[in-house]
Amino acid sequence: MENENGKTVKKNTGSFRDKISTVDEQGKRAWIYPKKPKGRRYNQRKVVAGFLLTLLFVLPWIRYEGEPFMLFNIFQRKFIFFGQPFWPQDFHLVVVGIITFIVFVILFTVIFGRLFCGWACPQTLFMEFLFRQVEYLVEGDAQQQKRLNRQVWDFDKIWRKLLKYTLFFLISFAIAATFFAYIVGTDRVMQIVAGGPLIHPKGFIALMAFTGIIYFIYAYFREQVCLIVCPYGRLQGVLLDNKSVVVAYDYKRGEPRGKQNKPGDGTAESQRGDCIDCNNCVVVCPTGIDIRNGTQLECINCTACMDACDAVMLRVKKPKGLIRYSSETAIAEGKGNIFNARAMAYSAFLTLLLILLVSLFSLRTEVEATILRVPGTMFQEYGPESYSNVYKIQLVNKTRKDLPVELKLENGEGKVLLMGEPLVVEGSKVVESNFLLVKPKTSLSSSNTPVVIGVYSDGEQIESFRTTFIGPNSLDK
Repeated sequence: MENENGKTVKKNTGSFRDKISTVDEQGKRAWIYPKKPKGRRYNQRKVVAGFLLTLLFVLPWIRYEGEPFMLFNIFQRKFIFFGQPFWPQDFHLVVVGIITFIVFVILFTVIFGRLFCGWACPQTLFMEFLFRQVEYLVEGDAQQQKRLNRQVWDFDKIWRKLLKYTLFFLISFAIAATFFAYIVGTDRVMQIVAGGPLIHPKGFIALMAFTGIIYFIYAYFREQVCLIVCPYGRLQGVLLDNKSVVVAYDYKRGEPRGKQNKPGDGTAESQRGDCIDCNNCVVVCPTGIDIRNGTQLECINCTACMDACDAVMLRVKKPKGLIRYSSETAIAEGKGNIFNARAMAYSAFLTLLLILLVSLFSLRTEVEATILRVPGTMFQEYGPESYSNVYKIQLVNKTRKDLPVELKLENGEGKVLLMGEPLVVEGSKVVESNFLLVKPKTSLSSSNTPVVIGVYSDGEQIESFRTTFIGPNSLDK
């Protein structure tokens, strides 16, 4: 394969590996000490991470019309998205949303690889911008952390480790409490924390167990979540192709790599690639891989290697972008444009899916009615000139305001008679009631007559429901 200078090059396979980067030759855990990244993209990631983390921790505390702005209470089957309550009757919207999300993930990954992993995944946000920052602050950068772990347990090592793991536990507790707040609400979480294990034993034990799991993940398990547990990382292998945009090393430009001005190597400067084999792209990688070996399972597209490589290229007076967002096809063909026709077409389709989902959510009704004839009942005579059927109505008020409800027969002769008090559906409540539908005998021409019952509130129709009115079989003759 030739690069742009006409030189025959091939990918460096000297460091090819057949095992994951966090396992050594003896099969034991190889601890990763990534150097703290610096650069333009890292600064951009900090801004994005700051915004997303702030949003995550603040949203449970925001209230709208007396209720949480976001709530996912699976125990009471109550869900609130951006201030709008949802009920089990809205399950079809959830199904559409899940399908849209799955298609979105697949197409997004096909186009942009694991961009989500490096920029928005909670695992990455917590690890790199909370726990890792504490580690850098207390123990120092990568080399200082290695030295600290090798030294004896003196006072310096004890207080640093104690402080780090204490802060790790407090952060884990804050994350666990936040996720609990999304499920049961902030008021309930505050009651559990204030009451302790004696007053709220089940809630407190659950909260502390979740805190322990988070602490274990970020204090010990770390990048293994991305490598072993996360199904999205496994899907990458079947979703990516040669046109997918990923963090990629330009091997045509970088090979053959070699130390700059290395004495006695017998290689002319003009025959070397731009990669000076400084290894900076490896030491900053949070999963410990060498991106020069190509796209790998462990790569989360965090761009740390891109910043490290660009800084080196500036120092050696070579163009930036030796490691960049690109595709295998673009590098092989020498084209750098990532927004090709395929990417734009997929992006347009993703946009249409999101528009469809938003439209379906915006068109959902505020009140949902279900009307059924009471099981086991037949028609009854209502006076000498009419028949009646007994129906049951269930009303789900998806708003927060109380709604007085009236029922009207929309077609043909007849009237609706409520059995009991006037219907008033409280906000975010479900109400059931029975009513009679009375129709004159002269208005019936068959034993099953289609009827339409309108549901009104304050004189405005909010829904209509089609059902049948049963009469005697003699009407069919």
